[in-house]
Amino acid sequence: MAKELTGIQQKILNFLLEQRAVKGILPSLAEIAQQFGYKNRATARQHLQSIEKKGFIKINPKKSRSIEITMEGKLFSQHPVIGEVAAGNPLTIYQDAIDTVQLPNVVVMPNDSFLLKVKGDSLKDAYIFNGDVVIVKPETEFSNGQIVVAVLEDAAVVKRLVLQHKSIELHSENPNFQPIIVDRGDPKFRMVGVVVGVYRTMAKKNMFS
Repeated sequence: MAKELTGIQQKILNFLLEQRAVKGILPSLAEIAQQFGYKNRATARQHLQSIEKKGFIKINPKKSRSIEITMEGKLFSQHPVIGEVAAGNPLTIYQDAIDTVQLPNVVVMPNDSFLLKVKGDSLKDAYIFNGDVVIVKPETEFSNGQIVVAVLEDAAVVKRLVLQHKSIELHSENPNFQPIIVDRGDPKFRMVGVVVGVYRTMAKKNMFS
């Protein structure tokens, strides 16, 4: 049974997971030292060796990127993706899961939140890209500037929210797309929730934020 990590050890392990999520590879010893402000690599190596002794990682001194995560089952968990949401033209949300993603357990999933896969690139300037999975928190109250998921008739979009006196505008973060404008009283329109995180797959590279 693995021993509990200290505070700094947990931060280093979280950094390993985050960097693998962003870049698809684990950081080097030099990158770890730089991240935590260590003047030499020896301090970073000592922390890594302690984490290794507790069973969370394995270090191969023969490789420049020498770290391997060894407790995947405890560090990651599967989450269902329940549908697709358009960063562009509206798409459908399905009742059943269409896919699953493996999220690091350091990712906080708010109560009742759910995952949707993004299609299209109308939010590229907000760093949400085609193929990303967004974490959506259901809400009943919304504020200007939030990135939200809304349903038009039976199709869903993810956009930047702009509230007007008589209308609701859903803006893209891409100059090639025009805003979607709907009347506040439109019975075919409803707000679903706010995007609180992003999980990315880029040629087998993953990211959460």
